[in-house]
Amino acid sequence: MPQETFELLLTCAPGLENALAEEAREKGFAVQSQITGGVLINGNWPDVWRANLTLRGANAVLARIGSFPASHMSELDKRARKFEWGRWLPKNLALKVTASCKASRLYHSGAVCQRIETALREEFGAPLSDRAPLEVMARIERNICTLSIDTSGVLLHKRGLKLAMAKAPMRETMAALILRQCGYRGLEPVVDPMCGSGTFILEAAEMARGLLPGRSREFAFEKLPSFNAEQWQQLKAQPPGETQFIFRGFDRDAGAIKAATANATRAGVNENAQFTLQSISALTRPAGQPGLVICNPPYGQRIGDAKKLGSLYASFGQVLREGFSGWRVGLITNDASLAKATGLPFQKPSDAILHGGIKIRLYQTHPLD
Repeated sequence: MPQETFELLLTCAPGLENALAEEAREKGFAVQSQITGGVLINGNWPDVWRANLTLRGANAVLARIGSFPASHMSELDKRARKFEWGRWLPKNLALKVTASCKASRLYHSGAVCQRIETALREEFGAPLSDRAPLEVMARIERNICTLSIDTSGVLLHKRGLKLAMAKAPMRETMAALILRQCGYRGLEPVVDPMCGSGTFILEAAEMARGLLPGRSREFAFEKLPSFNAEQWQQLKAQPPGETQFIFRGFDRDAGAIKAATANATRAGVNENAQFTLQSISALTRPAGQPGLVICNPPYGQRIGDAKKLGSLYASFGQVLREGFSGWRVGLITNDASLAKATGLPFQKPSDAILHGGIKIRLYQTHPLD
């Protein structure tokens, strides 16, 4: 069984690479570099398990198990047949193969996929299925084929806890990295005036409690021959902490409040997360120390009419300017004019973040006067 270190790719939404790299370093991972949509680290199998279990911002953890030149199909076929599949993969478990090609003589991903599948079937005896629990990924870039195993399985934003959804939800992994970009580390209260199904509030509460994001789900790596169930249980045994803060979400949609409340109960943070049916105009500052107001309001492309949203943003800004002295604000939108309509003293917005095909940006303030 291979115990040496190898390269791991932590994937994320393009635009959030810096935040994910920062989180990985804080968790003790050996960050090597960043690419578009991901962070490369070096690690071993326990690092794979720990990354899936503890990283809030990663969408998936891919273990790079080998690479070789492949400038034509016969070369790909030959090298794929000679690859040491048994060193990494279990015998007799169904596998799924996907492929992508970029800037290479081999440009037909379907043909590449077919050759890898043939090698796995004929040389390793692996059954193949589109619904297989393990996925082997082949990426050919500049005539080099890199083989990876998706160790996560279902994408990591699916924590297994947030089952109730509101409209246009933000993925938990993206919300966690945006909170990080806002400087949030679990040491202050958080308010979301348009909380939807509660993603920001739930992530903030879990971070404050030190709850492991992957504590309630299964992972693809549990099916690999390198998996050690005893070590895995030891990793998961980290006890949760406590927090003095209450994290508050508000929304004018009763269905969203119901969903958020159910999600908080399922996640075990219902004592720290409160959700209230309320419009933005009724928002008041909570008692106690200032913290972060974070909001992902409608911006017209999914929910609402962009031409009618100016008044909503103006009301949002007015409430915060008049009543939230000392609080920082984080606002997500794809429209600079809507951010401007708040009248809030935003700093330079973040780089574009790809969110479901829409390029959004994070607008932040210093503590308000």
